[in-house]
Amino acid sequence: MDFQGKSVVITGGATGIGFALAKRIGAAGARIILFEPRADKLADAVADLAAQGIDARYFAGDVTDPAAVEALADFAWAEHGRADAIIANAGVGGVRTLVLDTDAAAARALMEVNFWGVWNCVQTFGRRFRDDGLPSAIYATASENGLFNAVRTNGGIYVASKHAVLGLMDTLRNEAPRGIDVGVIIPGWVKSDMTRHADAAMDADAFAARIVPQMEAGEFYLVSHPYNVVRMEERWDEAYAAFAKYAPRESGDEAMDVALFVERMRAAR
Repeated sequence: MDFQGKSVVITGGATGIGFALAKRIGAAGARIILFEPRADKLADAVADLAAQGIDARYFAGDVTDPAAVEALADFAWAEHGRADAIIANAGVGGVRTLVLDTDAAAARALMEVNFWGVWNCVQTFGRRFRDDGLPSAIYATASENGLFNAVRTNGGIYVASKHAVLGLMDTLRNEAPRGIDVGVIIPGWVKSDMTRHADAAMDADAFAARIVPQMEAGEFYLVSHPYNVVRMEERWDEAYAAFAKYAPRESGDEAMDVALFVERMRAAR
């Protein structure tokens, strides 16, 4: 997407990755609307953006509340005529326990933000984009933890939430009407309110400087940390080895491939 003159809504936009994206996209000429529950943080962020010459506004609310996300969309349409892009970036961590010891209520609360919050943004804004038929974009922030398990223990529900976001966005890109760009942001270790041992993490502004050009190019995977490929190869090498040993390719195996079956069914209509 060319952000010049566009209206871009960013959830979780007052700090960290969201705020860094706001600065970079705003510098590219977009009008920014930030959304999260903390009005004081939003006000500070908007003042900072305004000092940089960026048209920025905010609307306070919680992504886990569908009515609040609908109100956010109403605000964007009232302020700018429409939104051109939504970046569903809001997320939380904090549940750092073994899977078998994780409190179910804490796990569900994390999923409410990290997955259902994204879902609410995708549906609310996506339906409006579909209905008006204008060029639009839907982005969501997953994680390197959507591609592999970056920390092997004490975070299973967080890892699961980011796998879910990646799966959702991968499906959405196949379903979205023509003219709606879809992208999934894959941060590695980035300095933010959620980051421990931040000195070793990538600066958020440096992260945004890598991600935004990929948005402008219309990419789906919006990536940042080169060493991720090593961990991805470890994961898939193990999976490929399992198939080679127990389910090697055999004559006629394509008959049970779901995608090919669907193609044959469509062709037969």
